[in-house]
Amino acid sequence: MAPTDVFPVAGTQNPIKLKRNKQMETSQSGRPGTVNRWVVLALLAIGVLISFIDRTSISSTLADAGFVRHFALTDVDRGWINSAFFWSYGVFQVPMGWLADRYGVKWPYAISFAVWCVATALMGAVTALASLVVMRLIIGMAEAIVIPASYRWIRNNFDESQNGLAVGILAMGNKFGPAIGAPVGAWFIVNYSWKMMFIATGLVGLLWLVPWLLCVRNDLPSQGELKQANRSARTVSFGSILSSPVVWGGMVTNFCYGYFTFYCMTWMPSYLVEQRGLSISRSGLFTFFSFAGIAIVAALAGWAADRIIARGHNPITVRKVFIIAGFAGGCTVLFGPYAPTLQMALFWNVLSLSLLGLVTANNLVLSRLTLIPRQTIGLVTGVQQLATSLAGGVAASLSGWLLHVSGTYNLPMMVILGFLVAGAMATAILYRPEWAPKVTEAHDGSLRRA
Repeated sequence: MAPTDVFPVAGTQNPIKLKRNKQMETSQSGRPGTVNRWVVLALLAIGVLISFIDRTSISSTLADAGFVRHFALTDVDRGWINSAFFWSYGVFQVPMGWLADRYGVKWPYAISFAVWCVATALMGAVTALASLVVMRLIIGMAEAIVIPASYRWIRNNFDESQNGLAVGILAMGNKFGPAIGAPVGAWFIVNYSWKMMFIATGLVGLLWLVPWLLCVRNDLPSQGELKQANRSARTVSFGSILSSPVVWGGMVTNFCYGYFTFYCMTWMPSYLVEQRGLSISRSGLFTFFSFAGIAIVAALAGWAADRIIARGHNPITVRKVFIIAGFAGGCTVLFGPYAPTLQMALFWNVLSLSLLGLVTANNLVLSRLTLIPRQTIGLVTGVQQLATSLAGGVAASLSGWLLHVSGTYNLPMMVILGFLVAGAMATAILYRPEWAPKVTEAHDGSLRRA
């Protein structure tokens, strides 16, 4: 059986009370208290927002005719540039998850943050396509710390009755990132240049490091704590993680969800400019509406699920219902390319991505927190982020190829529909508590639970 303080099991103590007691104990021992943990969560959300601005700002440049001419790019080239970030991002997910589990959040996050901001600024100085791709690879490598570290911190500081809201707030960062990044990037390109856009977004982001270094507790473990963490981590083997249908279910749902969102991050501005005739500025505005919609719905859906669970309903069932409803709502994306008017096409664009927000927080809570042992959150998140990263790379490059062979954005959007259906089916079938990673005997003979 999976850990009893992760999801309800008949005849055991209330799991929410158990986790709340643990949280009170950690506050008394020096970990973030009730007020401070929300401050740190806000910083994590802003950090995610900045990371998504830096990773998606290039989508506006790829819709700029001057940038395309400067590097003599084809549609396939644009797809590969968009996808370069995701390949290094994916490769480094598991190492960064291991790093967060072993060495805490504060310093690994701070160092990685500085690296990707500097690399983003340097993109404004590149003169060759190869250099552009290298910078994108470096950004992907450094940003791989963001999600494993963030979920590790949330799992250690929030209980089940608050996980949905906490993850929803974090998810607002990764949705408002492209929402803000698209119009800001478009504004810089129109009023200055694509080079200035990269320099400004990279250097301004560095300001975030000041409150992070001042407010976040130094959680770099001592030698004794590191040894204890190593013993605790070994109670959930890597083989148990890879053999768990829950982990694979999370990989499938994260891929299917990510395929749609990353398509919108990488190709939506180009779709609105090239197929719907909008200017770069207006395309950035409607990209903002779409991602603002999914961000708001994600936070509200996470909060609503928390409230339903707090009333005594099974957390797994509640979150699965939200996830399946969100995948179904996202399927309305297919109405967009066949809409007879620009207004209807924009309506379906915004609505479909907004409804997908029902998936966001609840899927992430279920696949990375509720069903996963505490001591391996970073590693499991890293494994599942491989699927998310793969989704970004596949969505960016495959959509570019489909656009090249078909000459229209209709075919790429039809592929999105298939992934959304697959995500709903994986949620219904694979998220079962008895299939969670197993906790084994520790070296001292005790059974360590998450």
